[in-house]
Amino acid sequence: MPDTDLEPAEIIETYYEILSSGPEGFDPERLRGILARELDFEGPIAGRRAGAEPFLEGVAGFVATQRGIKMLQLLVTDRQAAALYDAQLPGGTLRFAEFFELGSGTIAKLRLLFDPAAYRHRGGR
Repeated sequence: MPDTDLEPAEIIETYYEILSSGPEGFDPERLRGILARELDFEGPIAGRRAGAEPFLEGVAGFVATQRGIKMLQLLVTDRQAAALYDAQLPGGTLRFAEFFELGSGTIAKLRLLFDPAAYRHRGGR
């Protein structure tokens, strides 16, 4: 069940803390707690997906692959957030952008942008 007591900035902070945790520290239950069950996700590899579970499966590969995230820009309002960051992958750094819609203490919608060919070339999975 989502923790509706979290403020928007806390939701996004928690999200990036989980993504940065590495495979040993990855906590899918904690991530599930800040995702809307009916999450609307769109990314360049997965396409458009409905539901938190498909997202959790996909993001586990990113968490296992990344070696660090450097936040370049982050903007959070009451209902939206946008982030620009560099992720260190085994084969080099890759830039990502994410756009969020927030609601009821969760991430309701997430749009992820990056170069999928460069991601795979740098060892992403």
